[in-house]
Amino acid sequence: MYLCGKIKSEYYISKNMVIEQQITGAIIAGIKELYGVDVSANQIQLQKTKKEFKGHLTLVVFPFLRASKKSPEQTAQEIGEYLQKNEPAVSEFNVIKGFLNLTVAGPCWIDLLNTVNVQPSYGIIPVTDQSPLVMIEYSSPNTNKPLHLGHVRNNLLGYSLSEIMKANGNKVVKTNIVNDRGIHICKSMLAWQKWGNGVTPESSGKKGDHLIGDFYVLFDKHYKQELKELEAKGLTKEEAEAQSSLMAEAREMLRKWEAGDTEVRALWEKMNNWVYAGFDETYKMMGVDFDKIYYESQTYLEGKGKVMEGLEKGIFYRREDGSVWADLTKDGLDEKLLLRADGTSVYMTQDIGTAKLRFDDYPINKMIYVVGNEQNYHFQVLSILLDKLGFEFGKGLVHFSYGMVELPEGKMKSREGTVVDADDLMEEMISTAHEISQELGKLDEMTPEEAANISRVVGLGSLKYFILKVDPRKNMTFNPKESIDFNGNTGPFIQYTYARICSVLRKAAEQGIVLPEQLPVNTPISEKEEGLIQMIADYAVTVKEAGKEYSPAYIANYIYDLVKEYNQFYHDFSILREENAEIKQFRLVLSANVAKIVKSGMSLLGIEVPERM
Repeated sequence: MYLCGKIKSEYYISKNMVIEQQITGAIIAGIKELYGVDVSANQIQLQKTKKEFKGHLTLVVFPFLRASKKSPEQTAQEIGEYLQKNEPAVSEFNVIKGFLNLTVAGPCWIDLLNTVNVQPSYGIIPVTDQSPLVMIEYSSPNTNKPLHLGHVRNNLLGYSLSEIMKANGNKVVKTNIVNDRGIHICKSMLAWQKWGNGVTPESSGKKGDHLIGDFYVLFDKHYKQELKELEAKGLTKEEAEAQSSLMAEAREMLRKWEAGDTEVRALWEKMNNWVYAGFDETYKMMGVDFDKIYYESQTYLEGKGKVMEGLEKGIFYRREDGSVWADLTKDGLDEKLLLRADGTSVYMTQDIGTAKLRFDDYPINKMIYVVGNEQNYHFQVLSILLDKLGFEFGKGLVHFSYGMVELPEGKMKSREGTVVDADDLMEEMISTAHEISQELGKLDEMTPEEAANISRVVGLGSLKYFILKVDPRKNMTFNPKESIDFNGNTGPFIQYTYARICSVLRKAAEQGIVLPEQLPVNTPISEKEEGLIQMIADYAVTVKEAGKEYSPAYIANYIYDLVKEYNQFYHDFSILREENAEIKQFRLVLSANVAKIVKSGMSLLGIEVPERM
């Protein structure tokens, strides 16, 4: 009778963990019997067999040569023979130099598929009352302009990371810190006052964030013209900047804001509310959200308070001009300004204040900041300062540092109005998806509403997948044309495969085929099908690794590899036309579980998958 270790129903199985544990135990017993030496499980190096070789798992035998006193090939051959004779999970083996390639018996794979099949949320660890709380900050927009392509990467990474951390059994709080104060905000306000003629989002028909962004660009245009005129009178660039009446007005407006001037504050509040309404529309279309939003106008005073507290405790020091500094030379860094001589705060002060409010609001176990890599040093300093000030998450805070994103045409500049607007980009992606889908006949027989929804799902899925499949630490170029392709490593390719599986399962249901929870373990399956089961089971460890490395790219590329493998299987094997009823059921269950994992993985990326396409 066949005996394959019964796989327990767990929330996740790390790389076919039960099969590996069973074979690892047999290897330990074999080395003891063959060579009289005790080895630990840590010394057993089992890895996935490379595609060019036959087998599922490969044992590295070099650590056992001292015990065997034989060549790598001889040692591998002897261990292989022992396993084939004594371990039912091993059906075959082959030796390539010092590597023993093991073929796992078919019934073990059916057992593994049965285990995955009965778990609707396979690979996802449930959140409990005892789960640690992870706070993730992302987006961090300014209220003087709409969200752009750089924000798109930030938001998509932050949202996906939140879902991945949740899938790893953490409570997650998604937060946003809005930069709603400062000289840049006053520039937009002043431009609206001077040249806006009372225009509003309603009267202009523009989203509020776009309208305010136009005035930010307009300020820069007039400012540059003023500098040009001053320089034409013989002033240097520095002298012209110092004498700019426009910049002086902006600074005066900021002074009034900080002094609580009612008129300036009312204008600031009105214009910011226009922007927030615009942001909300963009976030909704992008499919991201937040549990708590903080505003720098509310945090910078808290930061000042914490800095003064640190000053009193001797953590910081004051210079002769009245400015407050942190001396981090003992930490291998330099000295950091925290309060200017005039008492105004810097970004670091605001981040300390925001941390205080967050720590007051939530029992944070880990804090993750999703911010571009140009701020690496800033967060290195922030971590040390928060630790010195007594924040428990300070020393262990994570700066999820990601690279910049550009278009093939090059960099973007907000002041010059050359940014790629997030709203325009998403609309363009949806429009392009509609055109391509129509050309390929994928919208045939759909109502206009269904076609519009599919275009939205495919367009946004293309954008999200193209950005998230890249290692977040790397700079990247986003190419809209490349992203919308129904072949290759793209969102639409994955979405279309999911829809194809759904179609197969619908047809099976129409034929009255009911999928069982448990398949007979003696169902004959091919190597290709064994490989697919192994890949499905790998989802659990992929989710775990993505959380450990803070990388949605792990999920994206795993899903692509799974879908690519499934498409080869779909091309080579019959499913609904298979005459053997048992094999047909197996292939339908296999397909259903591929679809389940694809849907789960894509949801961790914030990507929808359509059932019809």
